[in-house]
Amino acid sequence: MGNLRSVSKALELLGYETEVTRDAKRIADADHVILPGVGAFGAAMENLRKFELVDVVKDVAASGKPFMGICLGMQLLLDESTEQGNYKGLGIIPGKVIKFFKESDTNPHTAALKIPHMGWNSIHIEKPAPVLRDISDNSMVYFVHSYYVVPEADVVAVTTEHGIPFCAAIWKDNIFATQFHPEKSGNVGLKMLKNFAEAK
Repeated sequence: MGNLRSVSKALELLGYETEVTRDAKRIADADHVILPGVGAFGAAMENLRKFELVDVVKDVAASGKPFMGICLGMQLLLDESTEQGNYKGLGIIPGKVIKFFKESDTNPHTAALKIPHMGWNSIHIEKPAPVLRDISDNSMVYFVHSYYVVPEADVVAVTTEHGIPFCAAIWKDNIFATQFHPEKSGNVGLKMLKNFAEAK
């Protein structure tokens, strides 16, 4: 579902060996795992079920090995999404995924904002996650999305704003996930990917 090659190319640029796979054993045996994604939540969950990857993703996330979700890959970690209906997610992080604004929004400040939220935004670091080592507060990163996560647990590592403040990254133990695209965020994003790749 989307940005597989751009993520692997960014890591290869940094000198790391990568593999794009849907082989559950290869995923289980990897020392680091990234779940990227672009597209619709329901279709992505259906693909994970079709290729029998739900259990291995949950197992890897629970294993303690470094695990990263990117964009839709972050949203899939939550319990549910309202994108084009109601869909169950992986349930790794308590919470839900909701749309920025309803079509009936009458607030002139938010109703005028463009959806999808696309482009560069500054981020605010709420927790010093290892992946954020040497990343400055107010760094600029690249977003493309119409829905955002609302975690129920105390896992918000980064916030930003698009009409309203929202969660831009989560961190829980070995799990770090971003709504933005590190692989499209220049040197800041490459530094995050390097930090992730170096995590033990």
